[in-house]
Amino acid sequence: MSAPSSTDTGPGLGRVNGLPRPDLVKQLLACLDVQRWAHEIADRRPYATAAELYEAADTAAPDLTDDEIRSALAAHPRIGERSEGDDTSSSWSRSEQSGVSDEDTELTTALRAGNREYERRFGHVYLVCASGRSGTELLEILHSRLDNDRDTEKRIVAEELRKIARLRLAKVIES
Repeated sequence: MSAPSSTDTGPGLGRVNGLPRPDLVKQLLACLDVQRWAHEIADRRPYATAAELYEAADTAAPDLTDDEIRSALAAHPRIGERSEGDDTSSSWSRSEQSGVSDEDTELTTALRAGNREYERRFGHVYLVCASGRSGTELLEILHSRLDNDRDTEKRIVAEELRKIARLRLAKVIES
């Protein structure tokens, strides 16, 4: 599935512009579960191009609060664990983590241990944009981030949330 062109003005963008606000907000919350972010994007409509929509997504709610980050992280399963829900966000998460094979028990065991260590250190789930990455790569990133201080990790988590939101926003445009 390829992302829409940044100059796309096709039916997907028209649908985003034309959705009733509550319906669009619901779809945006599947991208990033932060109310302020979703409402800002919905309120900036209409978008002439996908690039304008992506710019809005990148700049909405520029400084995520600790509560907003906690809310957004609550919508994400641990890396290496399959989301069990049948909602849009759970489906996307399973697809995004497709590089982690359930059959590689050594890797999944290492990811579980890394997740526990990360959560003890930072108090929340380890989050990384997993799309297109192997399980080994995700584990290496996890280990490299364990040495970060809390402020550095907060900044990284906010960046990763925005990366994931942008990828998911492309899916909203395509749907």
